[in-house]
Amino acid sequence: MGVYLALSTPTVATQLFGSGLIGLREGLETGIVVMILAAFLVKSDRRDQLRWLWSGVAVAVLMVLAIFAGIHYGTSTISGLFAEAVAGVASLVAVCVVTGMVLWMRGAAAHISSDLRRGLADAVEMGGFAVLSLAFLAVGREGVETALLMVGYAENTSGSSWPLLGLLLGIVLAVVVTIALYFGAVRINLATFFTYTGALLVLVAAGILGYGVRALQMVAWLPGNNTLAFDASAHYDQSSWYGTTLAGLFNLRPDPTVLQLVCWAVYLMVVLALFLRPRRRPAAAPVGTTAHTVPVGSADGTPAS
Repeated sequence: MGVYLALSTPTVATQLFGSGLIGLREGLETGIVVMILAAFLVKSDRRDQLRWLWSGVAVAVLMVLAIFAGIHYGTSTISGLFAEAVAGVASLVAVCVVTGMVLWMRGAAAHISSDLRRGLADAVEMGGFAVLSLAFLAVGREGVETALLMVGYAENTSGSSWPLLGLLLGIVLAVVVTIALYFGAVRINLATFFTYTGALLVLVAAGILGYGVRALQMVAWLPGNNTLAFDASAHYDQSSWYGTTLAGLFNLRPDPTVLQLVCWAVYLMVVLALFLRPRRRPAAAPVGTTAHTVPVGSADGTPAS
């Protein structure tokens, strides 16, 4: 898939870094959610509900693995223009999902802990299946987002397995960090972490959007495939270290079409403006605390709001 658009395969380091960033951010988001849910059950002396929580997490993980397998084997059996069409549509869907989640996380980070606890308290009252469902939805949402993002990100790697390895390494690192946060072994400022990684993901999503637009132009679903904004191929070596790095991380090309460049630029201006706009301060924060600062663990290892 993406034979024409993938003019050069990114370096191994580029593939590992890009997919590793995705795995780390999405894995840490998921880990923090699970950590909050588990700690709430422990602190409220409802350990009997933990089996339902972990069952929901396990079912969500299995669902995500099935989606990954379906995408991998499904896309590997198609070729030509149909493959470009599938790549283009999948890329646009990935951009929509990722953009929504990045912007949602920006606003929800300050009160996600209290929201999850309130939802879990209601689920506990309804029974084990409700707890399972809550955990499944919380983890499954992040997993589906990751699967879609990886489809768009990995399109220009010519079937390489390095993006998958990078994703797994990022997830493993996220698990380690989550456990350390739970027991208070490390402290990080979540606001800063999610701001920087979110901005990077917006840049990655912009590149995926550009890739998707060009793929759909290739199959004539969008106009302007032969109308280039510029062509810097004579001065920009896409097979060089910088060319493969920029292509691998952000899908940048030396010969974008007008529509591709316009979509890329408008997306960046609008989404970055929304993402980086000043946050309103919480109405009443406890004296001596920082709303987004971890450890999420207190003295007894329980995440704090």
